[in-house]
Amino acid sequence: MNPYILATLLFGLGLGTTITFASSHWLLAWMGLEINTLAILPLMAQHHHPRAIEATTKYFLTQATAAATILFASTTNAWLTGQWDILQMAHPLPTTMVLMALALKIGLAPMHSWMPEVLQGLNLTTGLILSTWQKLAPFALLLQIQPNNATIMTILGLTSTLVGGWGGLNQTQLRKILAYSSIAHLGWMILVLQYTPSLTLLALITYILMTSSLFLIFKLNKATNINTLASSWTKAPALTTLTPLLLLSMGGLPPLTGFMPKWLILQELTKQNLPLTATIAALTALLSLYFYLRLSYAMTLTVSPNNLSGTTPWRLPPLQLTMPLAIFTSLTILLLPLTPATMALLTL
Repeated sequence: MNPYILATLLFGLGLGTTITFASSHWLLAWMGLEINTLAILPLMAQHHHPRAIEATTKYFLTQATAAATILFASTTNAWLTGQWDILQMAHPLPTTMVLMALALKIGLAPMHSWMPEVLQGLNLTTGLILSTWQKLAPFALLLQIQPNNATIMTILGLTSTLVGGWGGLNQTQLRKILAYSSIAHLGWMILVLQYTPSLTLLALITYILMTSSLFLIFKLNKATNINTLASSWTKAPALTTLTPLLLLSMGGLPPLTGFMPKWLILQELTKQNLPLTATIAALTALLSLYFYLRLSYAMTLTVSPNNLSGTTPWRLPPLQLTMPLAIFTSLTILLLPLTPATMALLTL
């Protein structure tokens, strides 16, 4: 892709998200979401491959449906209450419609079925943008409207954690596994959104750190399915040693960073007298942990055939930029001791 076009598209991605962040009017927020969607479509379709075109079409249709629903809900809200302010979503009907549309946008279950298929059709770089950056604008709106329909939020959250864990069990494609992992993490964020929005923000930030490090590792290894992970020892031995820690952090095991949001969310749910919800969420995390352990096993305890072409890659200098990977890896493993400082920063 031409560098000027690429720069323009990336600028459009940033601009769309920034407009949604800065808006207090529904039309402006909708405009930001649309710019965001239109900017990523050429990035998704840049490899002229039937799978990429199919993924782009599916993504466009789902995002257009969600954006149209948001526009319809905000118009209904203005008709019922006489104002367009995002913070003043008072009527339950448009609030529920917007919640469902944003759930479709970010891929919450049961509106999740587009997410694994779309991610599977993309390369790892565009998949990284779709899994991280594209979640920011819808979450900015969710944090502003703070929907207080406890039943819908709990159903969305628990369904997402369950589907995210269950759906990833029989997958062999890494991008589909990461898609189901994303759905499960989003479920945890939605569960606690109505009680402590700052915890949702913390969970989103840690999810972005962990997912970015995994995508960059798979990109460095040029791995797209579980079998290709076996050759990672010869490509990056030190990184392969650290990868199980990253995967266990994604699963939420102490003393790694991924334990922090899960721990605080379970604590908050217990404080809100929701022990059953907290128990179900914790049990569904075990499903996700199973397929993270599968990836750890495939990467570190499986050795590819020891032929000449398999043993030489480590001798060659890496041509990819590894500084972002080093930063994200360190943060994914080491942030748990900073929990009090992080919470103090988010509750300012």
